[in-house]
Amino acid sequence: MEAPTDRLNQIFEGLNQKSTAKQAIYRNTQAAFDCLRLVSQELVLELTRRLTPFDSTVVIEYRSINDMEFHIRFSGDLLIFVMHSNIVTFPDDYGPMDSKYVEADFRRRFFGHIMAYNFMADSIKYQRLNDPGYLVGRLLVNIENHYYLEGVQQLELPDNDMSDNKVRPDAMKLFVESAMIAAVNNDLIAPPLPEIQKISVKQKLENQQVSRGSKVGFSFSAQQAQQAQAF
Repeated sequence: MEAPTDRLNQIFEGLNQKSTAKQAIYRNTQAAFDCLRLVSQELVLELTRRLTPFDSTVVIEYRSINDMEFHIRFSGDLLIFVMHSNIVTFPDDYGPMDSKYVEADFRRRFFGHIMAYNFMADSIKYQRLNDPGYLVGRLLVNIENHYYLEGVQQLELPDNDMSDNKVRPDAMKLFVESAMIAAVNNDLIAPPLPEIQKISVKQKLENQQVSRGSKVGFSFSAQQAQQAQAF
């Protein structure tokens, strides 16, 4: 039987190594999120400057919600970027986990994560609580400030070798631009007439507009779809 001091040493070593690593990862993820904020604001300003002479009614807006969330609204779309406070890991066969880069250092098995969701802007404006949103992409950030980007096929993701991917403004700008393009190209589809012939009083009171459309949704690669189902 292990002596109590041995168990305490194991707890101490585990807490010392993991806690230190996770705090460093959290700081890196916060810095990546701040970088996403900055490039998003710059993109909004540039797009507004270009569009206004052609159509001043088209609104492109950046909005900070809190330290861990911001929105980009453009046309009828809304991109929501959310940073999670927890540091996570994944099964050995998921994404970058079986790469030589990750396997070389156990600390590289832990990630901060930032999610990008696409909603219809009116879903938030009119508080249509049953309207779906769609995950566009997820950015994983590790202790060395390297990132792994996963998401829908419409993102047209670059080569995802974590060993080469450092968090930089140009990479974060590409992520935001790709997410916006994916959202713009994901058209709104109106429901068939038989599906909207009836409306409940509850739907009416909750401002559930029966004529509202829904997004087509996004396509993931076969590998990403299989991995998503595992969770």
